[in-house]
Amino acid sequence: MALTKIGKEGITGISNSADATFLTATSGEGVTLAGTLAVTGVHTVGANAVATTGSTTTTVVQGLAKAFLAHKATNVIRIYDSNNIASVTDNGTGDETPNFTNNFNSGTDYACTAFGQQDSGGGGRIIAGKGTPATSNRQVTTVNTSNNVCDLLYFNMCYHGDLA
Repeated sequence: MALTKIGKEGITGISNSADATFLTATSGEGVTLAGTLAVTGVHTVGANAVATTGSTTTTVVQGLAKAFLAHKATNVIRIYDSNNIASVTDNGTGDETPNFTNNFNSGTDYACTAFGQQDSGGGGRIIAGKGTPATSNRQVTTVNTSNNVCDLLYFNMCYHGDLA
């Protein structure tokens, strides 16, 4: 049965609301919604879901951050907030490895952006990848403007790419 319209009176031919608790449409039937749709609860978005803004269309799943990390990187490592980060390994001064909960598809097919707050020593800080990217983690190093390895007080990282 193809459903073409739900009016303000409800679904035509349905007198018992218990008979209309959910709607299923096959891909052959398709569904078009106009106006604003309020969605509550947990809903699954497929890998091909798109969002359109004006004339620009973006693939929703591809555009989402797959991991992020906000943490303190000096003295005792502390994760303030994260998604898809299992832990952070302190490899020594200015050398950290955020470890992913769920691996990326490839060590070379994801992007990482980072922002760091300098410590009380002053001067700028640079965060850079260290070594070869892995599917399960991305080691980073921090240096000051004189290219000396140093710790950051705080840093935030965001990862985009395809999960395995």
